[in-house]
Amino acid sequence: MVDTEVDLESEQYEKHREAGEILAQVREETVERIEVGASHLEVAEYAEDRIRELGGQPAFPVNVSIDEEAAHATPGIEDDSTFGEEMINIDIGVAVDGWLADSAITIDLSGNPDLAEAPGAALDAAIELIEPGVDTAEIGAAIEEAIDGYGFNPVVNLTGHGLGHWEQHTDPSIPNRAVPQGTELEVGDVVAIEPFATDGSGKVSEGSAEEIFALEREGSVRNRQTRQVLEQITEEFRTLPFATRWLESSRPKMALRRLKSQDIVHGYPVLKEDDGCLVSQKEHTVIVTPDGCEVTTR
Repeated sequence: MVDTEVDLESEQYEKHREAGEILAQVREETVERIEVGASHLEVAEYAEDRIRELGGQPAFPVNVSIDEEAAHATPGIEDDSTFGEEMINIDIGVAVDGWLADSAITIDLSGNPDLAEAPGAALDAAIELIEPGVDTAEIGAAIEEAIDGYGFNPVVNLTGHGLGHWEQHTDPSIPNRAVPQGTELEVGDVVAIEPFATDGSGKVSEGSAEEIFALEREGSVRNRQTRQVLEQITEEFRTLPFATRWLESSRPKMALRRLKSQDIVHGYPVLKEDDGCLVSQKEHTVIVTPDGCEVTTR
């Protein structure tokens, strides 16, 4: 049953909105810094630092995905990568007291403007449909139809998602293709709509690179340096994803290996398109309202 008694003016939703406002500003400033020869690490750290300056905290490390990369790519501690004539996806998250906003955009320096435009058209089609009672399967069908209209494929094993308190991915899942059955959206749902388009077959798989991690469970460790890293993770990031380069340790990778071996943290391997083809992305966060939706990240 759709709940029409949700107070969309409550502190929770105001903090979602504040996170969205910060994100929109940081996204715009970050895009202006992307050009051939610019540093991945400097761009990511600029965005993360600006989020903090404006009163939020990064909800996850800024994702800098290149060409066939779809998600979970962020620069390492001494990463010297620079942008080339590539398809570049920038995915940014902001938390305000644990209430989240999530948005992504493609910057095309590769000469494939139609592929860069396709997920934006799909996102617009999805947002037009969002209202209480709409089935997420209907949203997925609209996304697939829009991307297909450009001659490309949606990435079918990546989805949009709900945003919870200190939780980056919650129910409901928002498919990027037609599915037999979904979930009805309700007033007060906060969801990230996240179409991905590709000129490949439309599936991604995990690669070997891993720079993003998150706390899996509480635990204790004997090694002093590892214990200090765990304390930082628990107190500063809680259950939100974090980057290796955020850790205040002289040997962060060793500490993470120890924590992973005890299943205290888990990693997010970089996701790549199976055929090695280009991937584009566009994402906004919306709040479902009684008469439609409110986009918080524009």
